[in-house]
Amino acid sequence: MTSIRDPLWNTIVLDDVARRLIDTPVFQRLRYVRQLGLAHLVYPGATHTRFEHALGAYHLARRTLAVLDERHELDGAIAPGERAVVTAAALLHDVGHHPFSHALEEIGAQHHEVAARPLITRGPIADELRASIAHDAPERVYALIRGESASPLQGLISGSLDLDKIEYLKRDAFMCGVPYGEIDVDRLINALTVVRDSGGALSGRTTIGVLDKGLSALESLLFAKYQMYRNVYWHHAVRSATAMYKRLVDDAIRDGALDERALSSLTDEGLLHVLETASNAPLLDALRNRRLYKRAFECPAGDLPDGVGDWIAVELDRVRTTEDALAGQLGLAPGELLLDFPEKPQMLGLDLPVRLRGGQVHRLTREGLPGSINLPALSDELYRSARVLRVFVARPVLLGEDALRAVLA
Repeated sequence: MTSIRDPLWNTIVLDDVARRLIDTPVFQRLRYVRQLGLAHLVYPGATHTRFEHALGAYHLARRTLAVLDERHELDGAIAPGERAVVTAAALLHDVGHHPFSHALEEIGAQHHEVAARPLITRGPIADELRASIAHDAPERVYALIRGESASPLQGLISGSLDLDKIEYLKRDAFMCGVPYGEIDVDRLINALTVVRDSGGALSGRTTIGVLDKGLSALESLLFAKYQMYRNVYWHHAVRSATAMYKRLVDDAIRDGALDERALSSLTDEGLLHVLETASNAPLLDALRNRRLYKRAFECPAGDLPDGVGDWIAVELDRVRTTEDALAGQLGLAPGELLLDFPEKPQMLGLDLPVRLRGGQVHRLTREGLPGSINLPALSDELYRSARVLRVFVARPVLLGEDALRAVLA
């Protein structure tokens, strides 16, 4: 066994399989991919990486399995080697991440879970999984990461209350120095249980659920997630830097200076080095020296009619055309005006079984649970409160609100 000192979880103990997986080049790249992208330009402590987050997720997986084992809930419920497959999936769930994390998925780059497939099912990671766990371990690990596994423990890796969420909310808040991510981790982990689902698409299957004693801790996780999106992930300056970075990379891909297929093999600094050869040098220089674009317009989603501006998150060519047309009208150069309206529809979604004190199992969904969370009103309202439509510009301009609203509609 090998132990690692971690500022959040103190001591993380690695088994031999995890240690060998960590030593692969694929995993070591995560040391140089920041967990929060460009948030360090706003929160200087946010320089932590996908590497330590992955170690933390692995640590929580081991803790959770130990709790379930102590209660004998896994006896006869899981396939041979399933514990090792689950801990490996927790460790490897982010190996496909692009430089600066999620930002490039917003411009159509391959989702990090899709990019992870060849990294997990072929090469040194696959060889280690097959040799140490089972011949089909790479495929089982990848299915867990994609949320497509039939394993009763799927919910620990990808689900409404997976360990990834618990880890990143706790670590991100800690490293940013903000109080918003306070989560009762111990209560949540000890409230996780194996149940026979009684509703939904998984009716009758054994799966991960939560004991009703953990619902208050679950509520705190939802509020922590909302506050982190509102105050950190979607902070106006973080979104300005993200919009600049997205435009910079999109320009390089369109100009042929960057191959999109290479993104999952690059580090943060490696990508910036490639971008130095691209044509949009002023934008890169502004980003490196934190000359961030300023807000020319800002409007919370709750103040907009339903559906207005939603295309900004998905219709990439239309966004680029609109940005450059508006820039031209205002005397700005192409790329000096950027639209931003981040989208995360399932930000506060929940869908998991709850075991009540009497032993009955009910499913907690958007319809809520009697006497508990009123999810339909709560999640929709919080999501609209966190989401803000913004227009960022390189230089001060007078942007007419009526004209902008006409364009967005």
